[in-house]
Amino acid sequence: MGTVHALHVHELARNTQNCELAALADVDTERARRFSADIEQEIPVFASVEELSKAAVCDAVVIVTPTENHREHAEIMIAAGHRVFLEKPLTGALEADREFAAKLDRDHPHALMLAFQRRFDEPLRYAKQLMESGVIGRVFKIYSALEDSNPAPNGYKSGGILPDMSIHNVDEVLWLTGRTPSKALTIGARIYSHALTTCVEDFDDALLYLWFENDLVAQIQVSRNHVSGYRVETVIFGEQGQIHVGRFDQKPFEIVVEAYGRRGSSAPLAYRTFAMRDYARPLPEFVDRFGPAYKAELAAFIECCRTGAPFLVTHRDGLRAQEVIAAGMQATVASGS
Repeated sequence: MGTVHALHVHELARNTQNCELAALADVDTERARRFSADIEQEIPVFASVEELSKAAVCDAVVIVTPTENHREHAEIMIAAGHRVFLEKPLTGALEADREFAAKLDRDHPHALMLAFQRRFDEPLRYAKQLMESGVIGRVFKIYSALEDSNPAPNGYKSGGILPDMSIHNVDEVLWLTGRTPSKALTIGARIYSHALTTCVEDFDDALLYLWFENDLVAQIQVSRNHVSGYRVETVIFGEQGQIHVGRFDQKPFEIVVEAYGRRGSSAPLAYRTFAMRDYARPLPEFVDRFGPAYKAELAAFIECCRTGAPFLVTHRDGLRAQEVIAAGMQATVASGS
């Protein structure tokens, strides 16, 4: 993700002239220099966040480091006077999230934007518009799936499949509904891919079920076992129809949003195809689906930094999603070896 964000900053600088890629910090300095050579731009390279914080070469930073370093690195850069774009999650643990969020609220309430790219995804934004227009009537259920085609990489440090993966789905549901659930339940299994990696994780398949007041539920499914390819789908169920975002057919660059009324309707209520970007370089599979969204959220971050405006997504959103997941984890049914 560091490569993805750096590439997008470079492109935004080239195309809009409202920002500049001022520096790269990476413990693997040769990797950073290779990126600099790839984009044919001489960029200062630092070996650590601490070095970068003392260099006074930039106004804002994008932090894409291991989860256990998120808080430390964000605090270093915020203390140095920077506004920070931080990859999710805040810290990966509920109590640590609460402590960090409280400190930010007290001392730097507008210093951090958290990376929830789904809020900037055009297919999902279109689905939200359809939902809010009332085209399918009162919404009573949302289903959101996120499934990797491979296990977590060897050596990857995961706080659990739900905190690590479903935090995106939970934020999506909270954003779509504008509501917080009252009850949560998790069902998890270790059924296949956990045996193919050195990464230690609680489950390789999990379901998070959420209940809201006033007859609304959400079902969130996450997995490391979708061997046929990366799968992201959202279905919004209403009393007069449903909205479907994405469908797995091994066409990662074509995302369909379709809305249908009750059985017997003669035509779709809405049907639109969104073209994703082919980066033509080896990148994680989720970039095929969310590349434009990653770039759009970064553009929003840069614009807020330029204008001094509050961020659209903050540490409070990350804490809220983590609280929902933690509630589900307190009521867990598990199986597998």
